[in-house]
Amino acid sequence: MLKEAETGIPVKELCRKNSMGNLNFYKWRDKYSIIQTYDIKRLNKLEAENRKLKQMIAELSLKSQLQEEIIKKL
Repeated sequence: MLKEAETGIPVKELCRKNSMGNLNFYKWRDKYSIIQTYDIKRLNKLEAENRKLKQMIAELSLKSQLQEEIIKKL
């Protein structure tokens, strides 16, 4: 969307096309416009890794709770 906006397509039209509010577009632009393509790819990779780690923590926490319940029953 940022590249499209740079080519001269009006922001309102881009936001309508992508179901995004104007305010969100400008916040997004401020956050990501200074980031290079490499940095965006790296950021996406780190966010994916973060999601996996959070999932692992949730699973281990659940497993730990189940083990505690089993121990209490014994």
